[in-house]
Amino acid sequence: MRKIIGWVLLALGAFLLVVGLMASIWAPGQVKRTPLDTDSTTRLAGTADKLNPASGDIESLDVKATSITKADSKRSDDDVIVFVNTLCLVIDEGDVPDCVDADDPQGRLISASTDVFATDRSDAMAVNGEYLPAGAEEKEGLINKWPFDAEKKDYPYWDGLLGAPVDAVYESTETIDGLETYKYNVSVDEQPAEVVDGVQGVYTQDKDLWIDPVTGSIIRQAQQEVRALEDGSVLLDLDLAFTDEQVADNVESAKDSGGQIELITRTVPLIGFIGGAVALLVGAFLVFAGRRRETA
Repeated sequence: MRKIIGWVLLALGAFLLVVGLMASIWAPGQVKRTPLDTDSTTRLAGTADKLNPASGDIESLDVKATSITKADSKRSDDDVIVFVNTLCLVIDEGDVPDCVDADDPQGRLISASTDVFATDRSDAMAVNGEYLPAGAEEKEGLINKWPFDAEKKDYPYWDGLLGAPVDAVYESTETIDGLETYKYNVSVDEQPAEVVDGVQGVYTQDKDLWIDPVTGSIIRQAQQEVRALEDGSVLLDLDLAFTDEQVADNVESAKDSGGQIELITRTVPLIGFIGGAVALLVGAFLVFAGRRRETA
C-alpha cells in the first residue's frame, strides 16, 4: 500500500512541477495581453472657459466627457489589438446625455470625434500599417494604456493635437483606495498647433495620469488644457478629470485583474514548485524505502 501511495505522490509531484513550470514560463505571455473583447466607457467631468463665437464673450461652463473604446476583433490578432474610440465633450447642464448631435437646439455640444488606432497587446505601443483602415492617422507611443509591468521611467505618449508623441515623465508612487499606482506627468508648453479646424494657434497642456503598474490601466487622469490664437486670445481653457465613480470602478477592476495575474504567474508556480518537490521527495521515500525492506 505504501508503495502505491509513493507512486501516486511521484506522479502528483511531476504534474505539479510541470504546472509550475508552465505557469512561470508560458502563462505570463498569455495573461499579460490586452483582451480582444475590450469594451470600456470612461467618464470625465470638469469646467471650461470657452469662447462663444456668436457673442465674442468667454463663457464659464460645467462640462463632461464620455470616451467609449471598443476592440475591433476582425482587425485584431494574437499580437495586435485594434480599437475604435469615440469621444464626446458636452456642456453639463440639465439632464444632458453622454453626447448630443451637432445641431442640438441648446448648443450643448463642444466637440465630438471618432478615432481608430492599433496597439501591441503586450507593451501597449502604437502599431500602424495593415491594421489601420485607409485614411486613419498613424500614431507613435502609448495611447490608451501603459504596458503590463509598467516601470518607473518615462514613456512616449501620443498627443493627438500635436500629432506627435510627448514624454510621460514618471513622478511618484501613490496609493489610491488601497491600490499602488505610478504617477506620470505629460507637459506641453505653448506649442504651435491647429487649435480649431483650419485655425493655427498655441496649445498648452498639463496632464497627470495614475497608472496601475501590474495591468498598465489608467486609474485616474486629470488635465488642464488651453487653446489660444496666435495673438493670445483664449478659445478654450479646460479642466477635466475622471469622475470619482470612474476612479472607484477603475481601482476595483485593476485589483480584480491584478489578482488574477498574481494568482497565475506567482501563486500557481509557487504551489507547483514547492508542492511538487515535497510530493516527489515523500513519494521517492515511500517507494524506495519499501524496496529496501523487500530486499532485506
